[in-house]
Amino acid sequence: MRIVEITGGSGPAGALVPGERPDPVAGPGQIRIRVHAAGVNRPDILQRMGFYPAPAGASDILGLEVAGEVDQLGDGVSRWKVGDRVCALLGGGGYAEFALVDARHALPLPSDLDFIAAAGLPETLCTVFANVFESGSLKAGETLLIHGATSGIGVTAIQMARAAGARVIATSRGAAKAGAARRLGADLSLDATADDMEAAIRTFGGADVVLDMVGADYAVLNQATLNPFGRWVVIATQSGALAQVDLARLMMKRIILTGSTLRPRSADEKARLIAAVEATAWPWVASGAVRPPVEATFPLDQASAAHLRLEAGGHVGKIVLTV
Repeated sequence: MRIVEITGGSGPAGALVPGERPDPVAGPGQIRIRVHAAGVNRPDILQRMGFYPAPAGASDILGLEVAGEVDQLGDGVSRWKVGDRVCALLGGGGYAEFALVDARHALPLPSDLDFIAAAGLPETLCTVFANVFESGSLKAGETLLIHGATSGIGVTAIQMARAAGARVIATSRGAAKAGAARRLGADLSLDATADDMEAAIRTFGGADVVLDMVGADYAVLNQATLNPFGRWVVIATQSGALAQVDLARLMMKRIILTGSTLRPRSADEKARLIAAVEATAWPWVASGAVRPPVEATFPLDQASAAHLRLEAGGHVGKIVLTV
């Protein structure tokens, strides 16, 4: 099968080159997916650079989410049949013509959802659901503050929060991105390069949950604008991991500070999460309420160009490889 390799084991985007490996064979409890599209995510960049190795037992090939057709069933698989259209959450292996996945980590595609749109859903939906709705306990009528709101995670969080009946404050860099977040459903969309974000968020009524992909630079802002009993959920630290935290303010406001990662979770925990997403959030996908935009697609052999596009940071929504 065709795959994408990392020459030298790590390096810049140019280190991604086409390669070949034997077709994988589905083992017990697994399905093999003939991949039609694969989502591109920031953890892929970190792995390519040598900072985020694949977990034990996972494929060393990049790619954490795919969409395609079930091509082969391992022993003990009863839910799926060959030819089913699915998307799936992977520990690795998505940048390839075939991908093996725990059968419990796949989701069925609605009839009107194409493979390209579906490929950008598993990683993002699971990340948002686990952090905003489970750790963050976002409820209808509350306000979610999203930093990095035009990223793949951000646009999905906007739509999921709105589908759940919550209000959304979005922050992003530049007027164009602020406008895009507003069109996606943000009730208040702020340009981090021009707006007085603290004043605007306070005037709006503050935030009950913060989904923070920025880290250190926004730590003071988060503490100032979270309402009492607010939940501050960190899922990335693009501006740095060491932040200024006023413990007295956290105590006075009863703020909960938490965070998580998705990829290292156990197979059983991912299966639990996928089942929860299917029960609660997948109906939003089926109805069309949650359909994150795809900014660009690239053929598999142009994965290096896809990484450069993601690293440039000008995108709104997902970047997807087609196979």
